[in-house]
Amino acid sequence: MYAFAAFLPILVTIILMAAFNWPAKKALPISWLLSCIIALTIWQMDFQHVLGYSIYGVGKAFDVLVIIFGAILILNTLKQSGAMATINNGFMGVSKDRRVQAIIVGWMFGAFIEGAAGFGTPAALAGPLLVGLGFPPLAAALVALIFNSTPVSFGAVGTPIAGAMSTIAGNLNNAGFDAARTAEFNLALAKYVALFHSMCGVFVPLLGICLMTYFFGKEKSLKHGLAAAPFAIFAGICFVVPYLITAWTLGPEFPSLVGSLIGLVIVVLAAKNNFFTPKTPWDFPDKSEWADEWKSVVDTGDVGEAKMSLVKAWTPYVIIALILVVSRVPAFGLKAWMSAQMIKFPIPGVEGLTYNLQYLWLPGTVPFILVALLTHVIHGMNGEQISAAWKNTFKQITGAAIALVAGVAMVQLMLNSHVNAGGLDSMMTAMAKAAAGIAGASFPFFAPFIGILGAFISGSNTVSNILFASFQFETASILQMPQILIVAMQVIGGAIGNMICVNNVVAACATVGAIGVEGLIIRRNSIPCFIYAIIVAIVVSSLIYSGFNPFPIN
Repeated sequence: MYAFAAFLPILVTIILMAAFNWPAKKALPISWLLSCIIALTIWQMDFQHVLGYSIYGVGKAFDVLVIIFGAILILNTLKQSGAMATINNGFMGVSKDRRVQAIIVGWMFGAFIEGAAGFGTPAALAGPLLVGLGFPPLAAALVALIFNSTPVSFGAVGTPIAGAMSTIAGNLNNAGFDAARTAEFNLALAKYVALFHSMCGVFVPLLGICLMTYFFGKEKSLKHGLAAAPFAIFAGICFVVPYLITAWTLGPEFPSLVGSLIGLVIVVLAAKNNFFTPKTPWDFPDKSEWADEWKSVVDTGDVGEAKMSLVKAWTPYVIIALILVVSRVPAFGLKAWMSAQMIKFPIPGVEGLTYNLQYLWLPGTVPFILVALLTHVIHGMNGEQISAAWKNTFKQITGAAIALVAGVAMVQLMLNSHVNAGGLDSMMTAMAKAAAGIAGASFPFFAPFIGILGAFISGSNTVSNILFASFQFETASILQMPQILIVAMQVIGGAIGNMICVNNVVAACATVGAIGVEGLIIRRNSIPCFIYAIIVAIVVSSLIYSGFNPFPIN
């Protein structure tokens, strides 16, 4: 009974979002309110603690929101300045083969945008660019969503990992971890997420183009996708090798950013020099043969006119990369100082609970907002362009702000509900015990699918991790399984879920004008989504059953 009561707010979230199509900004506040009622009545928490832990959740949500705001601001600034049009047009002359174009734009450039901005922007950016290159809108949306998977766990300079850590920090604290030990767990989590992602990520470009040639080719065959296997796998390697090395050496902020920057240069040069590219170019059927569902139902325009040099257009991203490296690598001496700068907010009603705002350490402020301000000058933007960039960003962040604040507040309340007059375990522990009892030794096979479910209903790997990372951690603890491997599968599952999550699918379809085919894309993308998840589940479960535990906690 207690486990069901604890699960009820999450169940309500799933029903409202999946069955009734409610947006997260409406569903999650209701779920938070329900969790408060359950905490006050069944768990017999006092009002001060319910309010205090909810306020603490608001602070934790603010950390994530600052990153999202800065990432989106950079993107909107580059759109308004014309830099994004220059970057997009720079890809057009590389190759005439649609498979190669899909990999360069959807996989490599999409991964870069994910690493820098995240939150659904890669598919929404890559889709219109592919349409501008001559792709059917439905094909552009489908392939861009498939490719937006492996890079996602490290999107917006590691925000999904930060989201997971924001909730399991309480679990680690209960296990006696200090700040240094928690940082070690954070780095180890990044390592294993990148490792398991890379095993599948190498083949994601091939999987994407095979589905593209099967669903959109004249012959409806996989063979044209398989014919490009050498180039596709080469592109996969070019991304995942630097991605993996970066995760194992620098942590969660850089893998997608560095992997895509290095891989993009190599893959573009390879395509220009016909290295590993297919001998016979492949194209879609003539437009007159396109099915109605392939086409756009609105005029999406073109990708824009290039009005500045590529060097100037890329300069803000180069500055971002440099600042991140200098501020995150300890050898430069800035990391300790920047992370130590904070404003402390004691939480009323809960003794000893303090929210620490690390205002210089959040990448949303340095480098994102800082570089956005510099870009206003570097690109010679006028007042109207600057105003539009900021207004659009505030408009885009509103829905995310409401959803994240309510979601994180709910999770923090559930995590700390062990502070009660009834002598009960926390809601999260109650759910974890029930899940452990039901799934038992087979739980590792469910772990990535829980992450997918979270992304599907919330539209975000970050929110999925906030909702379920602590639940996965506690379930692993009860089952005496390696917590870090189970949480890694949660993070990976949340990334894979981006292929089919409602928010991203709707956004990608809207940007290419393919309205009304969202259900078709979700059904088709469920194929690579399931393949990816089951491979990860099999690999990690094999390690767990063999006794492998890279980060023992108890």
